[in-house]
Amino acid sequence: MTRLDSTGAGTDLRRDILTTLLPGFEGLQAPGWVLELLREGLGGVCLFGPNVETPEQLRALNAELRGANPLAVIAIDEEGGDVTRLFYDRGAPFPGNAVLGRIDDVELTARVARAVGEALAATGCTVTFAPDVDVNANPDNPVIGVRSFGADPELVARHSAAWTRALQETGVAASAKHFPGHGDTATDSHLALPVVDVPLATLRERELVPFRAAIAAGSRTIMTSHILIPDLDPENPATLSPQILNGLLRGELGFDGVIVTDALDMKGASGVHGIPEAAVRALAAGCDLLCIGSDNSAAEMAEIVDAVEAAIASGRLPEERVRDSAARVRALAVDSVRVPAGPVLPAVIEPQHDADEIGRVIGAFEVTDASRDRLARSPRVGTVVRVDTVANIAVGVAPWGPFAAEDVATRTSWLGEAVTVAVSERQGLVDPAALEGTVLVVGKDLHRFAFARAAIDALRAVRDDVVTIDMGWPSNDRAYADISTFGASRLLGEAVIEFVDDALRAAVATP
Repeated sequence: MTRLDSTGAGTDLRRDILTTLLPGFEGLQAPGWVLELLREGLGGVCLFGPNVETPEQLRALNAELRGANPLAVIAIDEEGGDVTRLFYDRGAPFPGNAVLGRIDDVELTARVARAVGEALAATGCTVTFAPDVDVNANPDNPVIGVRSFGADPELVARHSAAWTRALQETGVAASAKHFPGHGDTATDSHLALPVVDVPLATLRERELVPFRAAIAAGSRTIMTSHILIPDLDPENPATLSPQILNGLLRGELGFDGVIVTDALDMKGASGVHGIPEAAVRALAAGCDLLCIGSDNSAAEMAEIVDAVEAAIASGRLPEERVRDSAARVRALAVDSVRVPAGPVLPAVIEPQHDADEIGRVIGAFEVTDASRDRLARSPRVGTVVRVDTVANIAVGVAPWGPFAAEDVATRTSWLGEAVTVAVSERQGLVDPAALEGTVLVVGKDLHRFAFARAAIDALRAVRDDVVTIDMGWPSNDRAYADISTFGASRLLGEAVIEFVDDALRAAVATP
């Protein structure tokens, strides 16, 4: 039997390789292969929406996982906005980063982060892959957008630092992402390899500013991005680049915590090499903890372990590199919060918001004068055109916006009384003139989708009672966004319902 010390370290190389791996799995219960690998030293797991049914179920799942390996990292993508796993069935009750950036109150940002951390700690999660500290420099960005605090590096930096500090006060580790910055892309790295062709000076003045702040705030981990930056490394995406991870992140920025990869099943990382070879290259580049994906298997883990062992045997990958990574992962896990005995208190998971808080969120909306005028003369909403776009993989299919809020509402609003018409890539708009007025068009990133633009153009051509509500990141000219909410969490959906309700009440009260 391999001798283990108090942190789980031993002479077994296979155990150290396993400690660098962070797979995902399907279902609400841990498969047998996951529990067995955890007992053998697997670094932990990454949980996704389909792994969560209720807070108590999640706490019990995490207790079982940590029972198999007390040093297991239990990671989750809970950003407290559009990207949510803890609230995947109903949408997050938090405003999201873009709204927090627009309000620009770092104390509020800290309160939100602390609430996220308390909810995760109550369910036994130890790491959240947040905050997203990317500077959203490109309004056509298909994968960051409202996950970012904004387009100004200094604003993003101060909120990234506040979020990181407050979250980690709860005992949950933060993971500032996506290094060295995914904000200036028009390609989703889940689907392809984005290229950020900017000078190093621009990178230092823009993308790296929030990462410096997050590191100074003590972020325990940093997540890499699968993007190519020719000025830093013309051949390798950041996740696989020693120049970017060792030279820039560890050398210039001085980060000494755990470097974790974005999921290696993403095309930007493994589209050319495959996952096992991407794992070898990520470790060689300086990564410590390899997020594998969302639906992995024992066979996949065996292939990765075999590939890493072969790379070490051939001299491609120094054994000490793997040992160092495993030691960092165990050190992260040693300081993790314990899984509570339970039960999970609902008040810890689901914060309540008063009128003042909803008012602050509404105050972050951008609203055109023309849309105010249209709503001011509308006693009711006749039709809601729901624009259904394919969400990026990070967001997934969580309920969003007012539709999420309506599902859990205790009262009937204009949304429940209006006729809802769905429009998508496959389903076009019916005769625009036949719709009952006033018409509210609700969608996300409306300007990025040709079918959405066409539907809005068709409505505007024959009607003067159309109001568009963009719950994503609007274009710079706001051409398809009469009202911009900068997020589509359930809380923002509640704010949209309240905003329109107020406008309709004012219209009725006007003589």
